Amino acid sequence: FQTDVEICLIGGSCKSPIERFWNGNTTIYILQKAQHNEESNPAEESQADDAIYASELLPKKGSGPAGLSVRRAKQLISLYTMVQNPNMTHLKIGDLVVLPPLWIRCDGSDPEHTCWLGAEPLKAGSKITGINFYMVTCDGPTADKTCFANLEELKTAHKMKHRSSVVMTKGFVRYELIRAAPIEDTIAESESNVYVDITWNTVEKILETPPLISAATLNITLESGDPRSPVYQLYRELQFLLALAEGLKTGVTEWPELLESESAVELVQEFLTDLKKKLDGYCISGNSNEAETIKCDTAAVDSSIKSIFSERGDLDFAEQLWCKMRSVNSYQELIECFTLIIKSLEHGEIQPWIHQGSSSLLSKLIQQSYHGKIEVVSLSGIIPIQMLLEIGLDKMKKDYVSFFIVKSGSCLLFQDYFISTSVDLQEQVHRVQKLHHMLEIMVSCMVLLQFKHENLFPLTQICMKYYKENPLNEKHVFQLPIRPALVKKFYQNDHPEIWKVDISSGHGQREVKTTWQVSTNLPVEHMTTNNTGLLSDSTVNGSSEERMYFITMAKCSQVHFT
Repeated sequence: FQTDVEICLIGGSCKSPIERFWNGNTTIYILQKAQHNEESNPAEESQADDAIYASELLPKKGSGPAGLSVRRAKQLISLYTMVQNPNMTHLKIGDLVVLPPLWIRCDGSDPEHTCWLGAEPLKAGSKITGINFYMVTCDGPTADKTCFANLEELKTAHKMKHRSSVVMTKGFVRYELIRAAPIEDTIAESESNVYVDITWNTVEKILETPPLISAATLNITLESGDPRSPVYQLYRELQFLLALAEGLKTGVTEWPELLESESAVELVQEFLTDLKKKLDGYCISGNSNEAETIKCDTAAVDSSIKSIFSERGDLDFAEQLWCKMRSVNSYQELIECFTLIIKSLEHGEIQPWIHQGSSSLLSKLIQQSYHGKIEVVSLSGIIPIQMLLEIGLDKMKKDYVSFFIVKSGSCLLFQDYFISTSVDLQEQVHRVQKLHHMLEIMVSCMVLLQFKHENLFPLTQICMKYYKENPLNEKHVFQLPIRPALVKKFYQNDHPEIWKVDISSGHGQREVKTTWQVSTNLPVEHMTTNNTGLLSDSTVNGSSEERMYFITMAKCSQVHFT
């Protein structure tokens, strides 16, 4: 019934806002300042004394969560503790209920610039025995490393506070390996990012580089469609496929602009004329020169990537048609192309070769033409669009499967899901989108991180397992356990994005921890800073350009009821 406060219950798959400072995996309460409360509340406002403690950090204004004053947060923590304390018999509370942990957003207006206060019940079975209290403070940003803590001093302070003779240290560091640079003439910032998280035991000094025996995880988030990608032309081919699928679903197709000097009808006519001349013993797979001249998007990848995404030399008749007709830019032109093809089949002017296993309408017509008679097809409504979509799907599936088998040696048991024809066309297109996203991830790792087969294989399996169970999600973070040595050359001379040390003592519920962290990004979403730069112009310790860091401390203490 506190009108100045609102409460959120965070649990399940929801991302916890305090995961960097508290490793609990249970449901938690988050308390914060009520957004609807326009009038000031004397109990909530900071005392005048707090205002003199100047900081670069400021309470965040506008939409989003907002923090309470530390004084108000402590009042709420006291209430939370009291109602669970079995010694408070005068409150006449019946059966005590162990509440979920409580975390309160603070506005940083106190001398320590507190941004979180937390409380977590300690239990023995179903009985509450005490409370763990947490305090998280944040300051900065600064490039002055003289402001950084000394590890030995941190360990000594922890020992004195918790009366411990032995402490353990654990390090964590995050290096950004790849971040997509902004694309010219665009406003939206790419979400593509590759970073490595490394953890190790026994930290020797602040900001130390992790030893090579550490545990490392590669984290990959990648958005398709970057024009600078080596497989961008294949992405454009996929976009045309998606446009056809959307047209099949809605009845409205967005045709691409004409980029070729020749129209699709002219290209198809030349192709058919060529086939008529080569009717005797024609087989594309036996003619390497013919395969080389096909300038479809798969073969048009940049020369620097040819060794990675190799051209397929076994394109059949239908696949070559797709390469010609990808430039079709109207419904009428589409009908004209298929009219030419069907007439050539009806008159026996061509006897094209096609791959086995295709279930497309065009493939059925071609097979019928071998016997001198084909069924009548009405080129009206959505039929021409469906015919083109089917041959495009067949070709692109083979393109992607060829890459994953040859380059990453992926298991065909997973591939069956992605190339299945037992689902409708829309679902087949969706699965091809997944294949393309996986391809972009593999190619990025091969080109930028120089991954070999032994690294690509497990990454491919991780991606395939995820996409067999989930819809397309280009914001998903794919995680691959690796050895630090694999990417060390990319981070050894770089500044970390996050560097953290945990100092702990005790075991089980008696364990207490002190955390010291620096990060290039503000680790608290309900705060902001009036310093927008990440690089300091001033010279610090002889360097003309130093990375600026926010400094965060998390401390805990215990109170036992019995």
